[in-house]
Amino acid sequence: MVDPRKQDEAEFHDKLRNESLKYEDGKYRYLTSNRKYYSVVRRSRDFTREWLKKRCRGRKGLDYCCGNGENNIFMAKNGAESMGIDISGISVENCKKHAFEEGVGDKASFLVMDAENMKFENDSFDVVICSGVLHHLDIEKAFRELSRVLKPEGEIICIEPLVYNPLFQLYRRITPQLRTKWETEHILTLNDLEKAKKYFGKINTSFYHLFTLLAVPFRNSRFFDPILRLLEAADSVAMKLPLVQLMAWQMVFILSKPLK
Repeated sequence: MVDPRKQDEAEFHDKLRNESLKYEDGKYRYLTSNRKYYSVVRRSRDFTREWLKKRCRGRKGLDYCCGNGENNIFMAKNGAESMGIDISGISVENCKKHAFEEGVGDKASFLVMDAENMKFENDSFDVVICSGVLHHLDIEKAFRELSRVLKPEGEIICIEPLVYNPLFQLYRRITPQLRTKWETEHILTLNDLEKAKKYFGKINTSFYHLFTLLAVPFRNSRFFDPILRLLEAADSVAMKLPLVQLMAWQMVFILSKPLK
């Protein structure tokens, strides 16, 4: 029997990533109106890419729930033999096309797969990236599977939204077209990080993007870069304060030492 939750996820992302959607201007803008906020994620993105660069060459990589496939392609370009999986068949077909366009079609592979029940052998991967995906899943099952397929000396980097900021939560509630119901109700908490301790011996966490979101209205102006730099500096101070950290949009955490 097909799990209704997983069917909803597959159908939602098939719709979101269907290339024909781009020709329906009003509908496309309605379903992708949150993309403007990603204009300010430079610091977490740069951190993630530098982290991956240091770990890709000659390694086996996994892009867990790969979406558009950018991270898998990035790993392949930096020397990894990389695999991307996703529940959306349309996403996977798009990823294969993009990989060949980027010249890494022979290094970056993609498969349709259930992330909570992966078909890989134990200890398959050296480096794994989970970018904005764990809140789509049963997180206990996800952590269990990730621990299983990670090599003993491997590492996983996760980029996830946080639940605690009431303004961010209000936005999620009033824009239901942008995500599935499960996703809205399972934005990560610190308790979810506690669950990870059952499957990983080491967890390192950092927090990103609070004041930088104030730069979004300026993203198409010549003032954007200096404003963003100023707000990034403010965030670098604020994200050292424990209570303020919880108001951040995203946290980045690295999982290692899988507990078998």
